[in-house]
Amino acid sequence: SVTRRMHPDVCTFISEQIYEGRLTSHESCVRQSTEFGTGLRWIEAHHADRSTESVEESDIVADQILDMLGTNWVNQRGESKPLTVTDFMVVAPYNDQVNLLRRRFDRDDRLAGVPVGTVDKFQGREAPVVFFTMTTSTGEDISRGPEFLFSRNRLNVAVSRARCLAYLVCTEQLLNARARTIDEMRLIGTLSAFVEYATSSSIR
Repeated sequence: SVTRRMHPDVCTFISEQIYEGRLTSHESCVRQSTEFGTGLRWIEAHHADRSTESVEESDIVADQILDMLGTNWVNQRGESKPLTVTDFMVVAPYNDQVNLLRRRFDRDDRLAGVPVGTVDKFQGREAPVVFFTMTTSTGEDISRGPEFLFSRNRLNVAVSRARCLAYLVCTEQLLNARARTIDEMRLIGTLSAFVEYATSSSIR
């Protein structure tokens, strides 16, 4: 019932959406921070006809990491240190997007070594900053069904890897995907709740 990983600004969303408010953050986690703040962030992507890979989203993630590399973050012990490539984690739903991201990172020596993988690879791991790139342009472009792409467990595992900051990268059109069943409505609703939480917290 207590996480020693997530800053309260990350934990609150996970607790409310996944654990019915039962998960709390250990008091030491509030010390964690970055120069870019803490909590959830949504970066809107713009692309069309993308299904299992998106070069646009890979570029967004690469550019954001480059902006953050070398800036300071503070751990749960209050120690400040610069962010390095291993302090990031990039999660993608499809192996095609994972491979695209790896090629993108390998082309830039500054990004070589950034961990990239699917949710399954990162189960049990953590990083100060996590990116979750949704990849798919719209609901019509989904290749393995909404229950896979919008999986609450997948979103939970991806976001809860973050100690300080969790970025979601996706199009607004994907958020507006049409639900065909009550279950699909619930899945899409959790993703939309992330964006609403990220937007409201950035305004505060």
